Amino acid sequence: MSGSVRRASSDPTPGTSPDVPFLPLHTTVVLLVAFVIGVVMGGLTFLSGAPVAGAVIAGLTGAGAAVPVLRLLIGPSR
Repeated sequence: MSGSVRRASSDPTPGTSPDVPFLPLHTTVVLLVAFVIGVVMGGLTFLSGAPVAGAVIAGLTGAGAAVPVLRLLIGPSR
């Protein structure tokens, strides 16, 4: 034996990296909050009597405008 023992259970499968998340936490939080803002804006626009298409456009606009603002307000994790 060469002196080093490999443990098969702790070796990651080839092609995967368990340490790197799909999305960083900062990006996930910003997108989730922007989604909630968009849903609320679209829902309130629909409840005010606007057609569905107008409510969807208002929700998408609200979510899109919220992303850069939230990115600055929610600081990156350290």
